[in-house]
Amino acid sequence: MKKLLVCALALAMVLSMSASALAFEPVPKEEIKVGFVYIGDISDGGYTMAHHNGTLAMQEALGLSDDQIIIKRNVPENSDCEIALMELVEQGCDIIFGISFGYMEYMADLAEQYPDVIFSHCSGYMSNDTNFNNYFGRIYEARYLTGIAAGLRTENNHLGYVAAMQTPECIYSMNAYFLGARSVNPDVTMDVTFTNTWYDPTIERQAAIALLDRGVEVLAQHQDTTMPVAAAEEAGVWACGYNADMTEAGPNAHLTAPIWDWGAYLTDAVQKVIDGTWTSENVLMGMSEGMVDISPLTKNVAEGTAEAVEAARASILDGSFGVFVGPIYDNEGTLRVEEGQTLTPEEILAIDWFVEGITIV
Repeated sequence: MKKLLVCALALAMVLSMSASALAFEPVPKEEIKVGFVYIGDISDGGYTMAHHNGTLAMQEALGLSDDQIIIKRNVPENSDCEIALMELVEQGCDIIFGISFGYMEYMADLAEQYPDVIFSHCSGYMSNDTNFNNYFGRIYEARYLTGIAAGLRTENNHLGYVAAMQTPECIYSMNAYFLGARSVNPDVTMDVTFTNTWYDPTIERQAAIALLDRGVEVLAQHQDTTMPVAAAEEAGVWACGYNADMTEAGPNAHLTAPIWDWGAYLTDAVQKVIDGTWTSENVLMGMSEGMVDISPLTKNVAEGTAEAVEAARASILDGSFGVFVGPIYDNEGTLRVEEGQTLTPEEILAIDWFVEGITIV
């Protein structure tokens, strides 16, 4: 019996030591340094601004000083990213957030080289079981709601969408938007153009104008700046922005936008580093957790939009509606989601097909 007790105590000690070895040591709040790599400038009115607002919310919530926050701005998705990340490591950052998809592999590589530094990547799919995770939100929930606003607003049933990349993130987002529009207007169609860049105001504007020249009446976007909304304003048509409320860029065009609140995740992650409880668990939050929502409906929406949006929101929040509910066919006529089937979040994040009614131009 005594031998069993000794063995049990020894095993408990080993397990405790192993758990401690896998955990990061707490970091005193007054000593922690937090690094960020931004794809654009905080004045872009969209993606980078929204993320920076989350950074500021985290800083305020935790009471960190300005010199504890180190930000690299306008960093492209190439070797410049690696340089920026290395500089943050050398400056003593305990955790580094990279906010653009193309940073993913650079962060994965550096996570292996610097196991004592935590790397947290936004919108990707790579991670490890020690010091590298990814975080994102169920933005398709908010996309669906903005699609309802677009479907009710259009009179010629011709929607347009400026998208950055042919990645699942862009594809499931536009699909959700289009499904929302079709839920209230089965006759809508949508033209989509890809810019092959997340952040380039000139290219975003050119792509928007090309769609407007095709007769698009409501323009949406998966881009980082306000240029598509501004182009819609100039053309006298409607628009749905992205990342932040873009009404200022198109006061007579903007309907609403899917928006992000990054502050909750950033605050939680940094607090866990301070407490020594951070793990490499990947994070996917939605409307129910407050990470995604839509900006306030503007004066430009059609009558009945608020009621339709709120009804859909309620069904998403109570779990009775999961956005991708069958039957759903793709634009080549293949049944992708069967009658009565609802795609899981994991299945949605892997979508690489376009809903019937979408045309790539």
